[in-house]
Amino acid sequence: MNSAAPALTPTTRALAWCLHLLVIGLLSLAAVRAVTGERPHAGWIIVASVLCGLTYAAGPVLPGVRRSRRAAALWLATVGACWTVLLSLSADGVWVAFPLYFLQLHLLPRRAGVAAVVTTAVVAIAGFAVHQDSFSAAMAIGPALGAAVAVAVVWGYQALYRESEHRRRLIEELTATRADLAATQHTAGVLAERDRLAREIHDTLAQGLSSIQLLLRAAERALPQAPQNAARYVDQARQAAADNLAEARRFVAALTPPTLEGTTLADALERLCTTTSARHRITARFHLTGDPAAPLTTAHEVALLRIAQSALANTVRHAGATTAEVTLSYLGDHVALDIVDDGHGFDPTLLPASDPETGGFGLAVMRARTQALGGALTIESAPGRGTALAARLPLTPPSATEPEAHP
Repeated sequence: MNSAAPALTPTTRALAWCLHLLVIGLLSLAAVRAVTGERPHAGWIIVASVLCGLTYAAGPVLPGVRRSRRAAALWLATVGACWTVLLSLSADGVWVAFPLYFLQLHLLPRRAGVAAVVTTAVVAIAGFAVHQDSFSAAMAIGPALGAAVAVAVVWGYQALYRESEHRRRLIEELTATRADLAATQHTAGVLAERDRLAREIHDTLAQGLSSIQLLLRAAERALPQAPQNAARYVDQARQAAADNLAEARRFVAALTPPTLEGTTLADALERLCTTTSARHRITARFHLTGDPAAPLTTAHEVALLRIAQSALANTVRHAGATTAEVTLSYLGDHVALDIVDDGHGFDPTLLPASDPETGGFGLAVMRARTQALGGALTIESAPGRGTALAARLPLTPPSATEPEAHP
């Protein structure tokens, strides 16, 4: 009935109504017995019963009793005073002590509630003994036993209520945690997919457009002195555009790269070297060492092919190399891809920052691909000494990375 008390449920609300009816019934019984029994002070007994009933009925209506323990205590004291007057006039008032036990235990703190119950029981026993003009142990059994039962019932209910509240909070925390986990997993999935899309776009469309740009520049330089060479460059640019269009379509459909359809990784790398040599002023050669103990997974093949595409594109654009050697090696439980060129080289510690206008994402993307499969990427280069890039992948990648190979 106050803010500190447990919230009413349908069950507790029904019990509260039963308690109200019990109080009104016991007060009515005292008044009726006073009239029918022609007891002395019958009028005063009726007045005391009505006053006690009205005081009790005011409790559930007054908002302060529901919100404040102090207001509840004052209300209980007033009800107790009215009950004491009734008890002094009629022995039937002793029965009203039983519902008062429950009210006191429910509305007051534990220690204060127990003290109020003990006081009420003592007053009930003493009042009944006064009306009987004698005292015996039997007179104390009823009120004392009722007080003990009330304490056991109310404390048991409060323990169950605390347990249910604890479980409710746990369920709410679990629900909130599951919602947070779902949101975190969703965010992680979005970031992983965005990272995958960025790598795929860089290694396919961006590199293809860069190759087309180089071919068209070569055609522009060949005109008008060597129109045949210009036409050859334009035809190669057209073929590169067609290849990238196929890449884009399959990329949107999330299918295997076209260069791996119906062929092996070694054949795809050899064809990549041949195409690079035909389209640019560089001789790219492919070498295969070792025999695969088992076919590579799609994740391995896609990663190694993309790394080779990106590395050769960087060699064509930046290295000024005349030759590039691409080697695919099967090393038992590992597979390695090495790309070595004789270009200008660079200082790996002085790489420019990545920029949307100038690029610079290639090495970061290659490193991300190898790390996603539990491998490593190493780069050895120096100004004027060429560049050697090595990607080494275990043949049993972490299971958490497998879904990336099957978007």
